[in-house]
Amino acid sequence: MAHIDYFFSTISPYTYLAGRQLEEIAARHGATITYKPLDIISLFARTGGTPPAERHPVRQDYRAQDLPRRARILNMPLNLKPAHFPTNAAPSSYALISAQAEGGGDVGALAHAFTRAVWAEEKDIADDTVIHACLSGAGFDPALADRGLLAGAEAYIANLEEAVEKGAFGSPFYITDDGQKFWGQDRLADLDWYLSGAA
Repeated sequence: MAHIDYFFSTISPYTYLAGRQLEEIAARHGATITYKPLDIISLFARTGGTPPAERHPVRQDYRAQDLPRRARILNMPLNLKPAHFPTNAAPSSYALISAQAEGGGDVGALAHAFTRAVWAEEKDIADDTVIHACLSGAGFDPALADRGLLAGAEAYIANLEEAVEKGAFGSPFYITDDGQKFWGQDRLADLDWYLSGAA
């Protein structure tokens, strides 16, 4: 059975645009997923990337065209300048890590709920009320966000270190158990192709 390590940020617009495609691909091929939210700004710093606000104007201009275009192609709502971006991604990431460890709900739905909250719903995913609502909506006990803080914080740091070690440098980033790397929601079709055995 194939396995996918999924490195991502809960505030990444391209992670939002990935939607639930990863889960559909994994189900199609009988693959499992480990969700590994991380500090994307720290990942950029460690791997030669630049935060969006610090990028050259031509790169910022391209991003401003590309994101709405991708959203239209995917028929997904998107606010290019959401009310709560950037925000602190750590609390939502801790909650997701705790939810994955505890079980009882849909981790993929939770990951998408956080990114959708930022990019389509004008919500602040650093806010406890929003985090609890996302947990509940994905079938988890909202209280796990509070009782899993320490373990979540430790795993959040560990996820960053693992991402750097394995060669991830952006979000979303997918790595198969045999070391194949796929960067970006626009490479999900490639991941699907690879898992089909066509490679």
